[in-house]
Amino acid sequence: MAEAPDHCTSATRMESQRNSAPRELLVVRLGTVEYRAALELQEAVRARRQADELPDVLLLVEHPPVYTQGRRSKPEDLPFRPEWYAKQGIDVVPVRRGGQLTYHGPGQLVGYPIMRIDDVIAYLRTMEEALIAALGDEGLVARNRPEDGIEYTGVWVEDRKIASIGVHVAHHVTTHGFAVNVDNDMRPFEWAIACGLDGVRMTSVTDERGETQLTRPPGTEPLTLEREPSPGLAQLADHVVARFAAAFDRTPVEAAADALGLSASSAR
Repeated sequence: MAEAPDHCTSATRMESQRNSAPRELLVVRLGTVEYRAALELQEAVRARRQADELPDVLLLVEHPPVYTQGRRSKPEDLPFRPEWYAKQGIDVVPVRRGGQLTYHGPGQLVGYPIMRIDDVIAYLRTMEEALIAALGDEGLVARNRPEDGIEYTGVWVEDRKIASIGVHVAHHVTTHGFAVNVDNDMRPFEWAIACGLDGVRMTSVTDERGETQLTRPPGTEPLTLEREPSPGLAQLADHVVARFAAAFDRTPVEAAADALGLSASSAR
């Protein structure tokens, strides 16, 4: 989900952005990171990117269960009492990105590109195209829906939403990013109004293959709060890195967290 200012999409401006930005994309895979810690890390990396102390960066993470509320979120997006969500083990965090409410949890690939950009709409569309291509590498036919309005930002398989996007831009440098459902438990999407679209059907890579052991457990089972990363998630992450770098005309460079030049507490 995303909320964008009134910028016209411009291939010329995007090309100018590509030509002027550093060509390297630093890719840092952090594993599972608590959501608030990831917010702090993004802000620290953005400050270094704004100062041109780092090239563009792509952080890849998983999160423990959490609902994030964008600037256009409404109280009715979470129809149950706060203590009910807390009992399920789901955190709730307001954030500055555009869009409304979404969910993150184990088994979902979350990417935070921290990049210098000029054109927000072109950036969103290019990100969608990269994710569509990565899902194509997984054998899925996905699409975006720019003609349906900003509420439909993200990636879809037919009329089912598989990836959400929400960004925040400060001094031309981005934070927040995308979340692709791989083999995460999908029940938390049913306990909320995701992306402000009441009745939207969410899907995942494994759902689309008919593999629902992890994504559609019995309602009586408690929500899994943490688990080991799956091979499927790691495979999709590789596809996303390659397609994202190609879409933005960058060379991906895999790096450890200490390459960000931050303290250990900031980096994890």
